[in-house]
Amino acid sequence: MERRHFRARAAALCAGVALLALMAGCRGGAPASNNSNAASNANVKRGVKPVPDAEVAVIEMENPAYGRMVIELYPNLAPQMVERFKQLVREGFYNGTTFHRIDPELGIIQGGDHLSKDDNPNNDGTGDSPYPDVPGEFSDVPYERGIVGAARQGAAPQMGISEEKARDTANSQFYVTLKRVPPFDGNYTVFGRVIEGMSNADIIALAPVSAASRPYDKIVIKSITLQPRK
Repeated sequence: MERRHFRARAAALCAGVALLALMAGCRGGAPASNNSNAASNANVKRGVKPVPDAEVAVIEMENPAYGRMVIELYPNLAPQMVERFKQLVREGFYNGTTFHRIDPELGIIQGGDHLSKDDNPNNDGTGDSPYPDVPGEFSDVPYERGIVGAARQGAAPQMGISEEKARDTANSQFYVTLKRVPPFDGNYTVFGRVIEGMSNADIIALAPVSAASRPYDKIVIKSITLQPRK
């Protein structure tokens, strides 16, 4: 999805294209549904079976009602994004952030923005880590229920962001797909899958949200940790 993973510079645009921001989320959030032409121009890994990393990422929620999720990571599909995600997890970057975007209709919940820690909901989805963007690492692994993808920016020609440039703007934000989402295929980096706790993602997806897909009450990630894969 487009980031909400929206960068601050793209926040104004994202407000006008809420659906697009979902994944790439201006770095809005999930992949934008109108970016279906990206795959034809991208270097897509084809026929590569995901191979799980030796470590899994465990998301513990602050509210026990939301439980936890366990994510297996696929460095053979997206080595740079997996390494970035693991680096940020080790640094505690995600602890205290929120799932700032929820869109069951599109089929995603999105998090990973450090700005979601503050009390200004209007900047949620506009932040990144202090590190450079990660190039797109596309594959033909379909966006099925439970896939974890990297949010990035959406194309914004009026802001000098072409679709080609936007494909290389993954950073810290990520999303979990709640169902099959074909428009995301080949357009956004797949770097993991939820292997435990998808029912908790469904519970999060039921939270009341505003017209901008922002939860009215913060859905806080207590911690994300790396643990040996069993």
